[in-house]
Order: sequence, then C-alpha cells, then structure tokens
Amino acid sequence: MKTLALTSALTLALALPALAESHGPDLTATGDAAAGEQAFRKCQSCHVVMNDAGEIVAGKKAKTGPNLFGVVGRTAGTVEDFRYGKDMEAAGEAGMVFDEATFVAYVMDPKGAVQEATGDSSARSKMSFRVRKEDEAKDLYAFLKEIGPDMDGGS
Repeated sequence: MKTLALTSALTLALALPALAESHGPDLTATGDAAAGEQAFRKCQSCHVVMNDAGEIVAGKKAKTGPNLFGVVGRTAGTVEDFRYGKDMEAAGEAGMVFDEATFVAYVMDPKGAVQEATGDSSARSKMSFRVRKEDEAKDLYAFLKEIGPDMDGGS
C-alpha cells in the first residue's frame, strides 16, 4: 500500500510542471503599477485602454495603436477590428503571447521581438517607439495588468 501511495505521489509530482504549462503563460507582474501609470503617458498618444463597456480606463481616444485593455495574456495581433501588419499577425500565429517577458522584449525592441517570434529576419512591427529601460517596461506591464480585465473570469 505504501508503494502505491509513493508511486502515485511521484507520478503527480512529475506531472505538475506539464499541468502548469498547459494552463497558459505565467502572467505575473514584477513591476510597479503606479510607476507604470506615469510611464503610460508616453504611450497614450498612440494607445488607449478602453474596457469592454467602452469606458476609457487610461489614455485618450488614440487609435494609432491597438486598445491595450486585456493585453496581458493576449495573443499578439488579435484585437478585433484593428488593422495589424502581416508580421504582427504572423507573430501571434507563431504563438507570441504577452506575458511579462514577451511584453518587455516587445516594447523595448518591437522589430526584434516580432522577428524572434516569427523566425523571419525581415519581419517588421508598426510600433516605432521603444521603451529604453527594462524597469519602466515592467512597470508598464504591471499597470496594464492592474487595469485590465480580471484574469479570473471577471471584467
């Protein structure tokens, strides 16, 4: 009986990492959301954060870039009714999802992140702005996560 329990426990322990991976990316934010709110001022000339009810949560009615509501955990290139470039859509099709590491890489080097995701050295991103500091990029991610939809199913 002890052997069966030990075998079951060992099997469960070995399966946990695979089970965790099957539930999607780690969306933990390590930045400072309050600092990210300040940093977002640089983003609002192109982006808005508008919730599902149509209320502007951050920014202005900018439409150059996609709505960033729900960007945390979103597959790249998938905001409905936004016209992405083919390379950004290809990045999403290749599995690019905005967890903290991917978001930080993208806002610091949009072209490089899209090229890495697609495996295409000629791929481009329409976003020309770059966040210069990694901490600021992490802060932006934390802010967007904080004001985004409830990741547990609410909005």
